[in-house]
Amino acid sequence: MDIATLVGIIGAIGFVVAAMVLGGDPGLFIDTQSILIVVGGSLFIVMANFPLQQFFATGKVVVKAFFFKIEHPQELIDSAVEMADSARKGGFLALEEAEIPNPFFRKGVDMLVDGHDADVVKQTLSKDIGMSFARHEEGARFFKVLADVAPAMGMIGTLIGLVAMLANMDDPKAIGPAMSVALLTTLYGAFLANVIAIPIANKLVLRAEQEKLNRQLILDAILGIQDGQNPRVIEGLLRNYLAESKRVNEGNEEE
Repeated sequence: MDIATLVGIIGAIGFVVAAMVLGGDPGLFIDTQSILIVVGGSLFIVMANFPLQQFFATGKVVVKAFFFKIEHPQELIDSAVEMADSARKGGFLALEEAEIPNPFFRKGVDMLVDGHDADVVKQTLSKDIGMSFARHEEGARFFKVLADVAPAMGMIGTLIGLVAMLANMDDPKAIGPAMSVALLTTLYGAFLANVIAIPIANKLVLRAEQEKLNRQLILDAILGIQDGQNPRVIEGLLRNYLAESKRVNEGNEEE
């Protein structure tokens, strides 16, 4: 579970709700008409931007923002060095029974065992990386569109409320509810965009970039193993994927 995403969003919601409670009656901030305009309207506009199947698959995408386990690059480097050593000693067939939990790494090793040329391996895995990143970006784009639409729907609700207010200036009792709709729709639109949609979109982009980086590391590892490079040479190459501070720390530990 990604604690940062969960705590961040819940914390932001908590502070907003606390401000409402401290400001008086929290019921004043609940308006059904405003919710329908912002939430309902925003979701249907987002639906218009995507294929129906992709729209209803959003639930699976959201899960990746909160529950997503990705291997640390150092773990992949250690596995690559171990497999490179095995391949140098026993050939590619020695990797056939290796335990490789990462599906992409497993796919690359299987291609080595099957005897595919380096160009075929590189082209196939590179295509896989590109397509996977594109799929992840589509999930993030859903929430980016929602973040753009929600404030606009809030503005539409505000205009509706102002029109209703101006049309009933001779009735003081109607001015209050109309102004409430005008202000609350703006509040709901800003809240939905900035507290929910934008953080989730940014986290999904981050996940996609992390996974892409790991897969590029794996691709370099596979090509190095196929080329018969020394395991230590492969390790040195792959450690470029680590942050510079991590590389320095690892180098000091080896010394």
